[in-house]
Amino acid sequence: MRVIAGTARSLRLKTIEGLDTRPTTDRIKETLFNMLAPYVYDAKFLDLFAGSGSIGIEALSRGANECTFVELNPKAVKCINDNVDFTKFTKQSKIYKSDSISFVAGLTSVDYDVIFMDPPYNKLLERNVLEILSNKKFITDTLIVVEASKDEDFSYVSSLGFEVIKEKIYKSNKHVFIQKA
Repeated sequence: MRVIAGTARSLRLKTIEGLDTRPTTDRIKETLFNMLAPYVYDAKFLDLFAGSGSIGIEALSRGANECTFVELNPKAVKCINDNVDFTKFTKQSKIYKSDSISFVAGLTSVDYDVIFMDPPYNKLLERNVLEILSNKKFITDTLIVVEASKDEDFSYVSSLGFEVIKEKIYKSNKHVFIQKA
């Protein structure tokens, strides 16, 4: 796994051994960031269920102002720290060892330009996060991107005051782009 573009282009990132995480492939990451291009530069980026941190690091490499990484797995948190140090994004990074639902619940308001989440598939964790976010005050016109299994249903988001603005379906998963309605 590597950084695709930007100031840290081509740098190889560490990943976690085992099946605890599912790193986003380079091809899917490139497609994702082509769609995110208008939102990333100068952005405050939140990477929930961050795994190795590759999505947040890609955002920083492409010009995001700062990234907050949230990950519960201690091995993954160490991996994020190592990757952030290696890519020299320490000053622009905040890393929290926390579960993403508790982190979002603790926010007094939502002051991120982009929230990316890649929770374990088919456990409804993204729904829990969206339910919590639906009760928060949004400071910016935040774009929320969820990586989910291809068959995950997002028809409920309108009942939470959100709308799906775009969906990109791949072979076995998809990216769902969501904003406040």
